[in-house]
Amino acid sequence: MSSLAGRSAANLQPPRPLTQADAVNKKVIEYLVKKGYMRTEQTLRQESAHLDKDGRPIHNHIEELGNIKYTRGYKLLCGWIDQNLDLYKFELNRLPWPIFVYSYLDLIITDAVDDGEMFFREFSPQFEKLHADELRVFETIKLRSQVFENSTAKLYRNTKYLLPLNKNVYFNLLTFLESNANSGGTVIIYLLQTYCEVRETERGPMDQYSFEAIINQARGLGSEGDDAGLQEGIPGAFTGVTNKDIMDNTAVLKLGPMAMDPDLASDVRAELEEEDRLNTATLPEGKSSLVDEFDRNIKREDSADGPSRTEIPYPASRARDVVMEVQKIKENRDRFRIDNATEMKTGIAPGVSICMFTFHNTLDSITCVQFSDDNNLVAVGTQESYIRVWNLHGDPLPTKVRSALNDPPTSSRRLIGHSGPVYEVSFSPSIEGPANADENTPATNPRLLLSCSADGTIRLWSLETWTCLVVYKGHEGPVWQVKWGPFGHYFATCGWDRTVRVWAQDHISCVRMMVGHDTSVNQIAWHPNGAYVFSASDQADKSIRMWSFVSGECVRVFTGHTDTLSALECSPNGRILASADQSGTIFLWDLEHGKQIKRCRGHHKGGIWSLSFSIETSVLCSGGADGTVRVWDVAVPADPHKADRNETVATGGQADATRINTGNQPAAPATVGAKKKGKDTMITPDQISAFPTKKSPVYKVKFTRMNLIVAGSCFLP
Repeated sequence: MSSLAGRSAANLQPPRPLTQADAVNKKVIEYLVKKGYMRTEQTLRQESAHLDKDGRPIHNHIEELGNIKYTRGYKLLCGWIDQNLDLYKFELNRLPWPIFVYSYLDLIITDAVDDGEMFFREFSPQFEKLHADELRVFETIKLRSQVFENSTAKLYRNTKYLLPLNKNVYFNLLTFLESNANSGGTVIIYLLQTYCEVRETERGPMDQYSFEAIINQARGLGSEGDDAGLQEGIPGAFTGVTNKDIMDNTAVLKLGPMAMDPDLASDVRAELEEEDRLNTATLPEGKSSLVDEFDRNIKREDSADGPSRTEIPYPASRARDVVMEVQKIKENRDRFRIDNATEMKTGIAPGVSICMFTFHNTLDSITCVQFSDDNNLVAVGTQESYIRVWNLHGDPLPTKVRSALNDPPTSSRRLIGHSGPVYEVSFSPSIEGPANADENTPATNPRLLLSCSADGTIRLWSLETWTCLVVYKGHEGPVWQVKWGPFGHYFATCGWDRTVRVWAQDHISCVRMMVGHDTSVNQIAWHPNGAYVFSASDQADKSIRMWSFVSGECVRVFTGHTDTLSALECSPNGRILASADQSGTIFLWDLEHGKQIKRCRGHHKGGIWSLSFSIETSVLCSGGADGTVRVWDVAVPADPHKADRNETVATGGQADATRINTGNQPAAPATVGAKKKGKDTMITPDQISAFPTKKSPVYKVKFTRMNLIVAGSCFLP
């Protein structure tokens, strides 16, 4: 009876008007019945019974109500993010917070209070670090009316949450959610479409002269347009996932030197004992023996503060390594020492000499300058996509190519292979060979040169055959910098694709890829023990990151620069990092505590392009677009506030080549015949010396192992 009654009641309901989709389905069903495809016909009838008037599927929201729907969707999203490529994880980590907030608010609005509390308790702990204040607010919202009365909840519901995502990332996300619609993907798509505004972004402009950058400038976008495109969150509430928020700078670091391989150490000690035996009679009074100098270095390297050699695999040592280590001990003993930094009370400052090499008739085509560690070679990269190498003493460059042995000797070579501007070159580690070397003594000159280019490749060149040996590919877009590690074999690169990569000389693909910067990465540097890599990002990011080579994780984040970073350098003692930007400001950072030590100012605007520490980490030299080389005291002033008050003012012209804080010299450099241009430049008291050039921007400054500064510049009339 009940069954018949129910059927009669159903027959009394007005029939749903037939649509075009219904007509098509009817004809298809008739065809399937005629052909005998009974199972297919049954499936089509079930699916067509759950279509709306426009022919779209009607989801059964009753089965997905409450905790099940939102919990499944949230877990599905987080699981996919965890399994995604490292290249995309930073961008995808923007998604969980807004999905969590809007899921919880939706549960409260639908009066699913118990389910909402369960959802909140299960997933809120992961946001405690970044969103503690918002969580305390949302925790008090238990009723539907409170969602519409609470100011923070109203702000989130009435304003679209901005989510900048790369086009590839967003496409992959939607594809995944649609393919997992029944497992929670539908609700994530609903939340994104209802409460979020996803902005599909492109990679940043390659440089200020690129086609994309010129188009942006013509449209009035510029850097502000780039920043606006990267804005995240809700104005007045949370502003998004930033680099400074995800690190607490408490990871334990190993900043000491890496211990020498025991077999190499025994061979080096034997060589030094032989040197001491032969030169005992001629050893000057008061100078220590080579063995004593070596023992002091080994004692420092054996400290527990440094990484072990088992953490980073290196090739077995060779005879060349023994000669190089012996030469390092000799130079360490005989070099000009800068042990004491500026004494603030007496005004005594160390004197430093500079040897400047200036390139003429370059037509502003040189992009980078690099000196070899043995101070015999200099290489430049050019906009014309080739590299040129010179002998600094004018001697002919040797070659092992038989066909070239009869060619006239030349002191320079051109390396051709890149198909775009060369942005950086790097010589393999080397050292000046021993004075008494014979034909059996292994050569210690640089044998390899690395280069990176706008063509997205890194090339390894032989300095013996003057040919390209390997082309390394992996970066998407231009590669801005390449740097050999302190012990060779490994090298690091950074590029437009926001990644930092570490490569091994004998591997065609990278062995580490570090991802985390929000924009293009344009600067890198190595820690002297080879266990860490530093990187700096330009445009909207302006942060510095310290990466562990062993684990690939970010262990420090330094923020404070307000302009594009243009130079990075780690001190030889491994404790201080120096960074410089386009505004002419230098920051010194304490690596162990992750804090800023001080700020140095004196360069005019245009950018500081190179930094270098003395061997004792007592002074720092810098060079840049204003055509000056400046020397800075690394020591921290006893009264930083007093030092700030003692800043002197220099006009926008060229600085004089005077010692700034030496004896009776004036506190600020005099400006001779220079007109005031733009704003005045503040000079902090820790500037020791300023050496001007004649309209020659300084591309490279470098302390040699003997504490002489070599610098490279290009004369631009």
